[in-house]
Amino acid sequence: MTDIQTRRQRLIDAFPQWTPMSLGRWLDERADRYGDRPFVITDERVLTYAETARWSDRLAAGLAALGIRPGDHVGVLMANYLEFVPVKFAIAKVGAVAVPMNFLYRAAELEYVLAQAECRLLITMTGFAGLDYLTMLDEIAAGWDQAGEAPKQLPLLDNVVQLPTDGRTRSGVLTVDELGKLADPTETVAVDPASVGDILYTSGTTGSPKGVLITHDAVLRTAYASALTRAFGDGRRILFSLPCYHMFGYVEGLLAATMVGGAVILQTSFDPRGYLAGVERHRATDILCVPTMTVAILEHPDRATFDLSSLAAVLSGAAPGPVWLWERVRDELGATEIVTGYGMTECGGAMTLTLPEDSFELTSTTVGKPKMAGVAGVPGGGLTVYRTVDPETAEPLPDGVTGELVSSGPTNMLGFWGKPEETARGLRGGWVFSGDLGRVRPDGYIEVTGRSKELYKSGGELVMPKEIEELLTAHPDISQAYLIGVPDERWGDAGCACIVRAPGATIDERTVIDLCKANLARFKVPKHVVFLDVHELPTTPTGKVQKFRLVAQVQQRLEQFA
Repeated sequence: MTDIQTRRQRLIDAFPQWTPMSLGRWLDERADRYGDRPFVITDERVLTYAETARWSDRLAAGLAALGIRPGDHVGVLMANYLEFVPVKFAIAKVGAVAVPMNFLYRAAELEYVLAQAECRLLITMTGFAGLDYLTMLDEIAAGWDQAGEAPKQLPLLDNVVQLPTDGRTRSGVLTVDELGKLADPTETVAVDPASVGDILYTSGTTGSPKGVLITHDAVLRTAYASALTRAFGDGRRILFSLPCYHMFGYVEGLLAATMVGGAVILQTSFDPRGYLAGVERHRATDILCVPTMTVAILEHPDRATFDLSSLAAVLSGAAPGPVWLWERVRDELGATEIVTGYGMTECGGAMTLTLPEDSFELTSTTVGKPKMAGVAGVPGGGLTVYRTVDPETAEPLPDGVTGELVSSGPTNMLGFWGKPEETARGLRGGWVFSGDLGRVRPDGYIEVTGRSKELYKSGGELVMPKEIEELLTAHPDISQAYLIGVPDERWGDAGCACIVRAPGATIDERTVIDLCKANLARFKVPKHVVFLDVHELPTTPTGKVQKFRLVAQVQQRLEQFA
């Protein structure tokens, strides 16, 4: 039996049957088991499991003292600060529903989510990354800082609690520390594991965010399946800057680590040097990233000066990566257990993973197969089941045929908060409709070929961007490539290749066009080529390029130079 197989067997032995739990009860069970082990690590402070459980008890008592009751919605606007973890579990312990929010929201976006989610209380940073949340609240909800008085614009928002992150506080508004001193802890509320624990707003690659209703049991099942599939060893240490308001950081990092008494090393924003320094300082065994972050880490000029000997594993998800990327991760970072995955908030997070023992060819051409789940998933031992359907009719397609990917399993969302029509479209007959095109191979591995809404027609011919993107990114002078369709009077849509050059490369438009002409049918050859710096790419917080924003951005640029 290999080391990976041995670690998996230990996880199976540790969970001979799946017992659904609420998030609050789960933390207490882990604290009883792992007590003084480090759980949350930052450069400034370390929290053990026992300390996190006790702090969350105090915060839960404070929330109850403010009138938060089971089922109430509590907004959390917080980067990956140490406080996020006890706050998140405290909301679960009082029986409320957490609404973690994108901390890059501007005022109008914040107002929309607070109102749409019907938040009774908001726990917010005072400022972050140049954003001033207190001033935003002044703009959208005048009088929010008057204790016990809900502002007229947000009549359900009874209270705000602040986390001073930029040296400021608003007078008369409770801080997180003060919240934990409002009342003595009482017995934890009994919470049904099948009830909603989170409303997670999708970052959206195609439009407005929707609040996805996810249960306590769903996120814990997904986290266990991640630990099992990736063969976590005891005490695994996972470093990441991916925000915990998103499934990637929340489930693949925070919750997955608890399955083996591991720790999370939290960073509030991505910096390649920060990752390298964090691995060295805290002896991280695993890092979470997306391919653009992975490339930035590899290309950092000081990379070789850091001691990365503890690093054994990398999960680089959210977008495909070529074989050369995984080879460089192995050779230059020393990580041998390299995986990628695929999923969406609506089905409970990442539902598929490649295996750490898989070949790099599988890791670069597929997004893996449904996670192992032991007794916690569907018949056959997987976490979920995937199949394809006709994108137009939703009729099931034969095995191996490309179509829209749909999935079904115990971690499916319950729906979208306050959006019955969107729920009816996204969740049909127990199947989550992804909007992604792909196929399920005979070996169970899944190939994703693109977003159905990203396809475009040029001269009446349907173009799949992924095919062209793969051709271009294989060129050594091209770091990233994104194909979009832009309106064209003659062709309906004309292809536009958005290119990020490799460091030091000088590849030009003619070379890109010639490469496409030599390898693609005429209708697939892009009419336009636009070169962008990596920071110009419009992305979600997890690094996914938002093509609907890229189309608008590029179209404006093309019009300027027309």
